[in-house]
Amino acid sequence: MKKIDQQITSGKENTSVHDFEVQKVAIQGVKGSYHHGVAHAYFGSDVNVLECMSFQDVVNSLENGTSTDAVMAIENSIAGSIIPNYAYIDEHQLTISGEYFLPIHHCLMALENQEISDIKEVYSHPMALLQCKEFFRGLPHIKLVEDADTADVAKRIREQGLKGVAAVAGETAANIYQLNILAREIQTIKSNSTRFFILNTREDSGVDKKDINKASLKFLTDHKRGSLATVLNVMSDCRLNLTKIQSLPVIEKPWVYSFFVDVTFNQYEDYKKALSILKIIALELKVLGEYKNQKG
Repeated sequence: MKKIDQQITSGKENTSVHDFEVQKVAIQGVKGSYHHGVAHAYFGSDVNVLECMSFQDVVNSLENGTSTDAVMAIENSIAGSIIPNYAYIDEHQLTISGEYFLPIHHCLMALENQEISDIKEVYSHPMALLQCKEFFRGLPHIKLVEDADTADVAKRIREQGLKGVAAVAGETAANIYQLNILAREIQTIKSNSTRFFILNTREDSGVDKKDINKASLKFLTDHKRGSLATVLNVMSDCRLNLTKIQSLPVIEKPWVYSFFVDVTFNQYEDYKKALSILKIIALELKVLGEYKNQKG
């Protein structure tokens, strides 16, 4: 449990966390998952966690009040953006109140007294398998099977005594479910990191204005030449730094796209000035969240 303890300390030092009266944080996955590690690192080791087996369940828990906050992965440095999660945040009117970057260290784990040559199938979340594809390219005897959660596979292997089956998950999952680690750091790119959003359904993120230096926005532009460039120029002129841009199709309008962007800034007033202009020139503008830049 040493790594998780280090992450908890790091999170408290670098993340602005506000106080909650009664708090339950929804995560995708079970104890030992990467989402679980982020919940501990961001909110503290005594946080009350609600395990959900899908991102839809996470969203539902926020909407029906069984959770007050949620942790949701949004992008990975190897596999890229998790596109459906942008749609969840937008369509369900969720508020982004923070972010957390977690280094990902994938391990191959199984029951004791087994070697890699004994493993016939490996189960894990599809993103985890994608991040380890080069490792498994050299093991053609292993069948890769997509599953709902990294740590849940580890839990199932232990509970059902599954031999010849392995999981790809973090070291914490191996410790919790008492599995033997067959290989460490099996991700293709060793400097692998996942960015997580901290979400709730409150209109305001709850972050003090003096601490806000990053925002996530959604906007639409028309099909006129230079429309997108105009929006980006406004951001630049107002001293906003564009750190992320992701386009998604507008389902009910064929060949029309919405843009999801992250911007950082030094002065909140610069950001507010940019918003006032963007509200005029964009077809639609929506603030998804204003929060503290963890990388800043």
